[in-house]
Amino acid sequence: MKYSVNAKPYEFKFDLKKTALVIIDMQRDFCYEGGFGESLGNDITLTKSIIPTVEKVLNKAREMGMFIIHTREGHRPDLSDCPKAKLRRCPTIGTDGPMGRILVRGEYGHDIVDELKPLDGEPIIDKPGKGAFYQTDLSIILEKEGIESLIVCGVTTHVCVHTTIREANDRGYECLMLEDGTAAFDPEDQIAAIRMINQQGGIFGWTTTSDKLIQALEKGE
Repeated sequence: MKYSVNAKPYEFKFDLKKTALVIIDMQRDFCYEGGFGESLGNDITLTKSIIPTVEKVLNKAREMGMFIIHTREGHRPDLSDCPKAKLRRCPTIGTDGPMGRILVRGEYGHDIVDELKPLDGEPIIDKPGKGAFYQTDLSIILEKEGIESLIVCGVTTHVCVHTTIREANDRGYECLMLEDGTAAFDPEDQIAAIRMINQQGGIFGWTTTSDKLIQALEKGE
């Protein structure tokens, strides 16, 4: 079944069977007080606020039988996969916080928020970097499923979401980013990140809203 979404810079068309919903890093460490995001001095209000929107999209995707992938950024307990340069810039990684060691795999803060908890069969990509393709098996999974298009949401828009979309674009995937299903800690970064995706005729992809996506899925083509 093919669908068409009202998007920027023009309609985004996709085949449901060849499309994956990719939910980027909706972890407690980025959305809750005491996590990695807040430890860097950020206000997590905006990242936390999109949880209901992402949940709405996730529920519709599950209802439609869309392939769903979740990602988490984090490191091994011994931090052997965390570059020294990253530790210098983000010295709170691996330190103790109210949700366990910050940005460390297996800790409470590293896991995905309860509202968006993956179901059995929904792959979770644990990544050590910003992009979901770097040092992961995401490419293998997408190729095995015959995926050609990605619908992307999550946090943060200008960092992990953007990096993943840029990586996907270079690999030939067509990407649709949800403007209200993504968030940055700074509203100005959010605006700039959206524009960078859809400018120049969709240089990296398309952007739209969750309501427009859901309307398209309900209507079909």
